Amino acid sequence: MLILRRADVETVLAGREKEIVDLVADTYRLHDAGQSAVPHSVFLRFPEEAHSRDRIIGLPAYAGGPAPAAGIKWIASFPGNVARGRERASASIVLNSLEDGRPAAVVEGAVVSARRTAASAALAARELTIEAPPSAVGLIGCGVINHEILRFLTVTLPGLTEAACFDTNPQRAAAFADRCAAEFPALRVTTAATAFELVGRHRLVSLATTAAEPHMDLTASPPDTTVLHVSLRDLTVPTILAATNVVDDADHVCRERTSLHLAEQSTGGRDFVTASLGALLRGSATVTRDPYRPVVFSPFGLGVLDIALAEFVRRTAAAASLGVRVDDFLP
Repeated sequence: MLILRRADVETVLAGREKEIVDLVADTYRLHDAGQSAVPHSVFLRFPEEAHSRDRIIGLPAYAGGPAPAAGIKWIASFPGNVARGRERASASIVLNSLEDGRPAAVVEGAVVSARRTAASAALAARELTIEAPPSAVGLIGCGVINHEILRFLTVTLPGLTEAACFDTNPQRAAAFADRCAAEFPALRVTTAATAFELVGRHRLVSLATTAAEPHMDLTASPPDTTVLHVSLRDLTVPTILAATNVVDDADHVCRERTSLHLAEQSTGGRDFVTASLGALLRGSATVTRDPYRPVVFSPFGLGVLDIALAEFVRRTAAAASLGVRVDDFLP
């Protein structure tokens, strides 16, 4: 059994944003081609009011292709951690041997999860704005995910020169802006007073909040806006129905009271979903932009991305003799 700590994972993934984006794109293609197994995620919630916003999610998956892998990500989201000075999410990934099913590695999963999420969003931003790449992005929610999304956007959208951010906590937004300005000196990083103001100024917007219910629309947006709806519960049902919608997997994203799930319940179907990102990448679907409708990318976050990236981390770490090997974990 190989144990890979956060430092090991960060060492392996440092500076490999382009490779991660390529791996995520390849995994989406495999998934769209039917070369994956991705059961529905399991949500563990708690009956006590004190834990009403907390959850732990299990995402089992199998990725086929040239580097097959199987396993599960177990990721906890406790929003109250932020006020305690801790990270909201923590995760572990177990990879199983495809020869005998035994656990082969335990990988610190929060870094893997954040970077596959960011790579997915940045990949979608590139594919959905390919005819007119934006030079600026608006970020709503100033946490780990939008920080990673900005990092990956600088790779997939090399013409990016500006980023604006908004958070319901102004101090958090200011600290986030300072951190991003220091890490990405080529970008002009500013803060916005309101989400409405930010959405009205930018053709590319990333939503990465902890919202539990839809709370915003895109009435202030320019008509050619692209929205990375990463947190899935920000946009109202009428907003979803008025948009061109791209997803990672419709069966997965229309669950658990996401904005798209609520839209499905409202309309009785999924006709509002135009295409999946995997189908776009494989060329089996296209998206024609309507000049009067924003394009919204809503990724549920497929466990197959975590497993594929964790397997890449495992192979690379093993070759570099990183991690801790436990030889007596199993009899």
